Amino acid sequence: MLDRFFSLFADSASELPEPFGEGDYRLAAAVLLVHAMTVDGRAAPIEMVVLEEALSTGFDLSLDDTRRLIGQAQDAEQREANWTGFADILARTLDEPSRRRIIDMMWRVVLADGRMQEMEEAVVERAAQLLGVPVPDRPGGAG
Repeated sequence: MLDRFFSLFADSASELPEPFGEGDYRLAAAVLLVHAMTVDGRAAPIEMVVLEEALSTGFDLSLDDTRRLIGQAQDAEQREANWTGFADILARTLDEPSRRRIIDMMWRVVLADGRMQEMEEAVVERAAQLLGVPVPDRPGGAG
Protein backbone atom coordinates (compact mmCIF):
# COMPACT_ATOMS: atom_id res chain seq x y z
CA MET A 1 0.00 0.00 0.00
CA LEU A 2 2.83 2.37 0.82
CA ASP A 3 4.43 1.60 -2.57
CA ARG A 4 1.16 2.54 -4.25
CA PHE A 5 1.07 5.86 -2.34
CA PHE A 6 4.63 6.73 -3.38
CA SER A 7 3.84 5.71 -6.95
CA LEU A 8 0.86 8.08 -7.03
CA PHE A 9 2.98 10.87 -5.53
CA ALA A 10 5.76 10.29 -8.09
CA ASP A 11 3.24 10.29 -10.95
CA SER A 12 1.70 13.58 -9.85
CA ALA A 13 5.10 15.17 -9.25
CA SER A 14 6.26 14.29 -12.76
CA GLU A 15 3.24 15.92 -14.43
CA LEU A 16 3.82 19.29 -15.99
CA PRO A 17 2.05 22.08 -14.13
CA GLU A 18 -0.97 23.65 -15.77
CA PRO A 19 -0.16 26.59 -18.03
CA PHE A 20 -1.18 30.01 -16.87
CA GLY A 21 -4.81 30.33 -17.97
CA GLU A 22 -6.26 33.11 -20.09
CA GLY A 23 -8.00 34.68 -17.08
CA ASP A 24 -4.96 34.40 -14.80
CA TYR A 25 -3.94 37.83 -13.52
CA ARG A 26 -0.28 36.81 -13.69
CA LEU A 27 -0.58 36.16 -17.43
CA ALA A 28 -2.45 39.45 -17.89
CA ALA A 29 0.29 41.33 -16.00
CA ALA A 30 3.02 39.58 -17.98
CA VAL A 31 1.32 40.56 -21.26
CA LEU A 32 1.30 44.21 -20.18
CA LEU A 33 4.97 44.05 -19.27
CA VAL A 34 5.92 42.31 -22.51
CA HIS A 35 3.91 44.84 -24.52
CA ALA A 36 5.55 47.77 -22.77
CA MET A 37 8.97 46.20 -23.31
CA THR A 38 8.47 45.58 -27.03
CA VAL A 39 6.30 48.52 -28.10
CA ASP A 40 9.37 50.42 -29.31
CA GLY A 41 10.19 47.57 -31.71
CA ARG A 42 13.02 46.05 -29.72
CA ALA A 43 13.70 44.47 -26.36
CA ALA A 44 17.14 45.06 -24.86
CA PRO A 45 18.62 41.99 -23.15
CA ILE A 46 18.63 43.89 -19.83
CA GLU A 47 14.89 44.50 -20.19
CA MET A 48 14.35 40.73 -20.41
CA VAL A 49 16.48 40.20 -17.31
CA VAL A 50 14.45 42.81 -15.40
CA LEU A 51 11.19 41.32 -16.74
CA GLU A 52 12.17 37.88 -15.43
CA GLU A 53 13.16 39.34 -12.05
CA ALA A 54 9.98 41.42 -11.73
CA LEU A 55 7.69 38.48 -12.52
CA SER A 56 9.68 35.97 -10.48
CA THR A 57 9.76 38.06 -7.33
CA GLY A 58 6.41 39.76 -7.89
CA PHE A 59 4.54 36.46 -8.21
CA ASP A 60 6.91 34.20 -6.25
CA LEU A 61 7.65 31.95 -9.25
CA SER A 62 10.54 29.65 -10.02
CA LEU A 63 12.77 30.57 -12.94
CA ASP A 64 11.19 27.80 -15.06
CA ASP A 65 7.66 29.00 -14.26
CA THR A 66 8.69 32.59 -14.90
CA ARG A 67 10.09 31.74 -18.31
CA ARG A 68 7.01 29.69 -19.15
CA LEU A 69 4.83 32.65 -18.14
CA ILE A 70 6.87 35.02 -20.32
CA GLY A 71 6.59 32.65 -23.28
CA GLN A 72 2.83 32.46 -22.89
CA ALA A 73 2.64 36.24 -22.49
CA GLN A 74 4.66 36.77 -25.67
CA ASP A 75 2.34 34.41 -27.55
CA ALA A 76 -0.78 36.09 -26.15
CA GLU A 77 0.57 39.57 -26.87
CA GLN A 78 1.19 38.66 -30.51
CA ARG A 79 -2.16 36.84 -30.85
CA GLU A 80 -4.31 39.62 -29.42
CA ALA A 81 -4.88 42.78 -31.43
CA ASN A 82 -5.60 44.83 -28.32
CA TRP A 83 -3.57 44.54 -25.09
CA THR A 84 -6.12 46.58 -23.13
CA GLY A 85 -8.26 43.49 -22.52
CA PHE A 86 -5.49 42.19 -20.29
CA ALA A 87 -5.56 45.44 -18.34
CA ASP A 88 -9.30 44.87 -17.88
CA ILE A 89 -8.59 41.47 -16.28
CA LEU A 90 -6.23 43.16 -13.81
CA ALA A 91 -8.67 45.99 -13.08
CA ARG A 92 -11.38 43.44 -12.23
CA THR A 93 -9.28 41.03 -10.18
CA LEU A 94 -6.67 43.05 -8.27
CA ASP A 95 -6.98 45.58 -5.49
CA GLU A 96 -5.52 49.06 -5.96
CA PRO A 97 -2.15 48.43 -4.26
CA SER A 98 -1.64 45.37 -6.47
CA ARG A 99 -2.56 47.33 -9.60
CA ARG A 100 -0.05 50.02 -8.58
CA ARG A 101 2.62 47.31 -8.21
CA ILE A 102 1.94 46.20 -11.80
CA ILE A 103 2.56 49.77 -12.99
CA ASP A 104 5.77 49.89 -10.92
CA MET A 105 6.85 46.64 -12.58
CA MET A 106 6.17 48.17 -15.99
CA TRP A 107 8.33 51.19 -15.14
CA ARG A 108 11.19 48.94 -14.02
CA VAL A 109 11.08 46.98 -17.27
CA VAL A 110 10.90 49.94 -19.67
CA LEU A 111 13.58 51.88 -17.80
CA ALA A 112 15.96 48.91 -17.55
CA ASP A 113 17.87 49.91 -20.68
CA GLY A 114 18.38 53.46 -19.41
CA ARG A 115 16.12 54.98 -22.05
CA MET A 116 12.47 55.92 -22.04
CA GLN A 117 10.90 55.84 -25.46
CA GLU A 118 7.80 57.96 -25.93
CA MET A 119 5.75 54.90 -26.91
CA GLU A 120 6.84 53.03 -23.78
CA GLU A 121 5.85 55.94 -21.57
CA ALA A 122 2.47 56.19 -23.34
CA VAL A 123 1.79 52.48 -22.74
CA VAL A 124 2.60 52.74 -19.03
CA GLU A 125 0.44 55.83 -18.65
CA ARG A 126 -2.46 54.23 -20.54
CA ALA A 127 -2.15 51.06 -18.47
CA ALA A 128 -2.34 53.13 -15.27
CA GLN A 129 -5.52 54.80 -16.54
CA LEU A 130 -7.07 51.45 -17.48
CA LEU A 131 -6.16 50.00 -14.08
CA GLY A 132 -7.80 52.91 -12.32
CA VAL A 133 -4.69 54.12 -10.55
CA PRO A 134 -3.22 57.61 -10.72
CA VAL A 135 -0.98 58.12 -13.71
CA PRO A 136 2.43 58.02 -12.07
CA ASP A 137 5.29 60.38 -12.66
CA ARG A 138 8.15 58.78 -14.48
CA PRO A 139 10.52 57.41 -11.81
CA GLY A 140 13.75 59.30 -11.43
CA GLY A 141 12.79 62.31 -13.47
CA ALA A 142 10.23 64.78 -14.67
CA GLY A 143 7.18 62.95 -15.81
